[in-house]
Amino acid sequence: MKLLIPFTLPGLNEYIDANRSHRQGGNAMKSKTQRAIIAALRKQIRRPFREPVKMRFCWYEKDRRRDKDNISFAKKFILDALVQMKALRNDGWNNIDGGFRDDFFVDKAQPRVEIEITEVKRGNE
Repeated sequence: MKLLIPFTLPGLNEYIDANRSHRQGGNAMKSKTQRAIIAALRKQIRRPFREPVKMRFCWYEKDRRRDKDNISFAKKFILDALVQMKALRNDGWNNIDGGFRDDFFVDKAQPRVEIEITEVKRGNE
C-alpha cells in the first residue's frame, strides 16, 4: 500500500530547537505533527496492516538544504501516528521487518512524504 503525506515534516533540528525553547516544546511539536499525519492518512488506510511489514519512505523536499538524516528523523512521528491510529499494533522489532528504506528526491512544486508499506508473509501463511 502506498500512503501520501502531502507536506514536509519537521526534522531533527526543528525538534531539538523546540525542546530547547520550552520544556514542553518538543512534546507540543510531536503531538501537532502526529495529528496532522493522522488527518492526512485516515482516509487512505482502510484496515490495520498485517504485521510484520516492510516500509519504504520517499522523502520529497523542495530543495537540498536539509540533511537526509535530519529529514528521515520524521519517521518517528509517522510510526507513532500509525500506532496511535491503530494501523500498526506497535513499531517494534517484531512489527517492522528488516528495518526501513529511505529514498530522497527534490520536488520544488510538491514537497511530500510517500510511504510504501508491504505486508510480509511468514512461514506457512
